[in-house]
Amino acid sequence: MFIFILQLRHMLDERAEFYLFAVFSGLVWLLWLLKVVISRRYRPFTGDHHATTSVIVPVVDEPLDLFRDVLRRVTEQRPDEVIVVINGAPNPGLQGVCEEFAPLVRWVHTPVPGKRNAVKIGTELSRFDITVLLDSDTVWTDGTLSELVKPFADTSIGGVTTRQRILEPERSWITRWADWLENSRALYSMPAQSVLGQVGCLPGRTIAFRREILMRVMDKFMTERFLGVFLEVSDDRTLTNLTLKEGYRTVYQHTSLVYTDAPLQVKKLFKQQLRWARGSQYNTLRMLPWMLGHAPILALFFLADIVLPFLLIGTIAGWVYRSATGTGVNLYEAILETQGTQAGWFWVLGLMVVSSVLSMAVRQIRHLQEVPSDFFRLPIFIIVSTFFLMPVRLLGFLRMAHASGWGTRAGAYAGGGSEVSGGATSGSDSADLMQQLESLPDDAPVDVVDRQTAGGGLAVRTRRETQAPAAAVAAPAPRRRRPNPLAAIPYAIAVVIFALEALLYV
Repeated sequence: MFIFILQLRHMLDERAEFYLFAVFSGLVWLLWLLKVVISRRYRPFTGDHHATTSVIVPVVDEPLDLFRDVLRRVTEQRPDEVIVVINGAPNPGLQGVCEEFAPLVRWVHTPVPGKRNAVKIGTELSRFDITVLLDSDTVWTDGTLSELVKPFADTSIGGVTTRQRILEPERSWITRWADWLENSRALYSMPAQSVLGQVGCLPGRTIAFRREILMRVMDKFMTERFLGVFLEVSDDRTLTNLTLKEGYRTVYQHTSLVYTDAPLQVKKLFKQQLRWARGSQYNTLRMLPWMLGHAPILALFFLADIVLPFLLIGTIAGWVYRSATGTGVNLYEAILETQGTQAGWFWVLGLMVVSSVLSMAVRQIRHLQEVPSDFFRLPIFIIVSTFFLMPVRLLGFLRMAHASGWGTRAGAYAGGGSEVSGGATSGSDSADLMQQLESLPDDAPVDVVDRQTAGGGLAVRTRRETQAPAAAVAAPAPRRRRPNPLAAIPYAIAVVIFALEALLYV
């Protein structure tokens, strides 16, 4: 804030220079003020509304105690059905946990890794009006489901998400930071977007849609490309986009609360944030034409996520250049002359730190009202959010057109057969799934999990049919992935942006 004020004052002078940091800070404050003003109108939906619900839980592998607790809390709230889709390697432990909650909980297994395929299978097997997608490490609190379905009393609403917090945030500085970030979104971004009926990303830890919408958009959800690739990541953002394009509103229900886990290691946190950054910016550009025409404020929010890292990196690079070349105006000259060089720099650095903390405290006042002790952690929050999260977002932009795996979920695109086993399907269901799997085009997007098995078999099987598996279908040899020339576009955009920023300094 201290530097921002000095630069702003100098920019208004007749000998003005243009400062990227002033633009960066001005945009941050503009977005915050806009969110504050709009979010003040937010109210959660009230009044009883009853709707039939199917809860779909894609799962690869979870600690059994955690998974048991997840299912226990879900079943206590009495949805009409719970379908667990175990994808990847068979997991007798998870199957056993599901059996403990039968018949309300049914499970199916597919060796095809990938969350989207699991969502597709679960949705097609579901039978009720509202489909709730639940991450396998997300814990519901009392009233999560009953509060989540209340907005669906409005027939214009197609998707709803919950308030989300991190389990046991005191475990490490990473979990504290992740919980703070989640709460900040829940107190500013989500309410503001919900007031507009245009929550741009309904976070997928627990997310509810009208089943009819999911069935209409499922083909696009499984195959739609952008910049030559299909990213399996950011499935929740993709479903939100498709729901908005169908003409429905998407909203946030603050009274429906869930808890989820967070990485405990910096490496895993980096992979998680990179995955989110890639998926978010990929979907922002893909959705941009629609947003500019139908949701301009939403477009501003999401475009800022792309622009801000460029402004920050340009600011740092410009500061290094001017320091090395001795160009530019010394904005601290008056302080240094008055206080002396050594004491002057002490005052400058002190004013920078104090003003930064106070500036962030103002923008985080809602969170600090809930967790006052976090005021003393503001420097850590500022450092991590600025010097870790911003570069990760920039890297995500550069790599958004690269076909790659899930990041923190190894084997997400390993491919495999389309065998579905378990207690959840009937013979007719199996035949339908078989036809759907076989009808996929041979040139399916590279990031969609392949339906051909490495061993040459393609089968759909229920528990009743385990003694008579479907006949094997020959699979073609795997193709070598071709380089994607469109992956160069984000890099070209970045070069142009940085070149324009450099013109301000040279």
